[in-house]
Amino acid sequence: MRDGAAAIAAVVLGILLAIVIAVTTPWHPLPGGAGSPDPALDFTPAQIARSHAFNAALNPPAYAGLAAGLAAVLVLGLTPLGARLLRPVTRPLRRWPLQVIGAAVVLAALTRLVGLPFDAWSETVLRRYGLSTQSWGGWILDQLTSLGVTLVVWVIVLLGLHLLIRRFPRRWWAGAVAGGFVLVVALSFAYPVVVEPLFNSFRSMPAGPLRGDVLAMARSDGVPVRDVLVADASKRTSTLNAYVSGFGSTRRIVIYDNLLRSESPREVELIVAHELGHAKRGDVLHGTLVGALGVAAGVCLLHLVMTSPRLVRRAGVESAADPRSIALLLAGVTVLVQVAAPVQNLVSRRIEARADVHSLDLTRDPETFAEMQRSLSARNLDELSPNPIEYALWNTHPAGPERILMGREWARLHHVQVPPPLAGRPAASP
Repeated sequence: MRDGAAAIAAVVLGILLAIVIAVTTPWHPLPGGAGSPDPALDFTPAQIARSHAFNAALNPPAYAGLAAGLAAVLVLGLTPLGARLLRPVTRPLRRWPLQVIGAAVVLAALTRLVGLPFDAWSETVLRRYGLSTQSWGGWILDQLTSLGVTLVVWVIVLLGLHLLIRRFPRRWWAGAVAGGFVLVVALSFAYPVVVEPLFNSFRSMPAGPLRGDVLAMARSDGVPVRDVLVADASKRTSTLNAYVSGFGSTRRIVIYDNLLRSESPREVELIVAHELGHAKRGDVLHGTLVGALGVAAGVCLLHLVMTSPRLVRRAGVESAADPRSIALLLAGVTVLVQVAAPVQNLVSRRIEARADVHSLDLTRDPETFAEMQRSLSARNLDELSPNPIEYALWNTHPAGPERILMGREWARLHHVQVPPPLAGRPAASP
């Protein structure tokens, strides 16, 4: 009966999540259809060839890393191998919190080691194409920092979960649903001021005309922005980017320092206008709440996994209260995350398209918008015509040609000059 309650909760939360996604996602951010994007209109044959070559080199380690990671967690979680591996760690530790921490450390380190060769392979590709600027020492430090952050989150989650399992063996999923929801919101709120500074340093955008124009644009857009920050991303990458993170008092608009150095002030303003679109719509908070709802539904499904006698026997543990069952939990979480990723990416692409429309509405400059999208795509070596599988698995933003095409459609709808084809114009070399 307790499994029935969790199953009902999973169905109800899943339906609610589907409704929220269906109703709140901007499926058509721009009225009408814009046709099919054609990279050849705006990118030279050399740029297209270089983009294809880069992505063809990057896809093998990406696919291999994904396959190896899934295989590792499934073998550890769905066979007794995970429990046997954790037994020498958990047996000498008398108290269950220490056993949970020990199991978390081992699994976090092991899964990171499985993925490390493929991450290093990807790094060599990025270096070959000039997109990575950091030393191998800096890269290793980033890997260790990321592992540390992951481990801290794991320990918090697992200790809370096992406390619930031990205190409420029949209804622990209900407390985990509430706890998971709250934790996702708290992490999203704290991430900008706790985690981001571990990887980058931030400073206010230097005083000058650009800063004044950006803050004036934010005021005219009705978006309260106390500051625009510049991240020292150039120490790590040559790619260009900007983003908004956090919400409430931790909301921040961040621009990469190499973006400020390489793009024109007008293009930077368009990029900031895009980020203002996210801020005005509350996209970070919306995504956090939708993600928290997804986690709540996922917890109910994980309860069914962790209380399945068949799966528990396969994992070589006695019950979900056994700290060694963390391997089974990790397998369930990994599968749920991978299944959800294409949906998350689909929603993200629609939200990014809406932010693009906002930047066009705010600046009314589709020509610079098109030039900016071409420049970013060329410099970042984005795949200009990704195949459907890669598009679903990796792309959180529309492809560059899609965004340029939308800029032209916006111009037609608003009766302004439509940006001409850009392939013949000079552009920043990638």
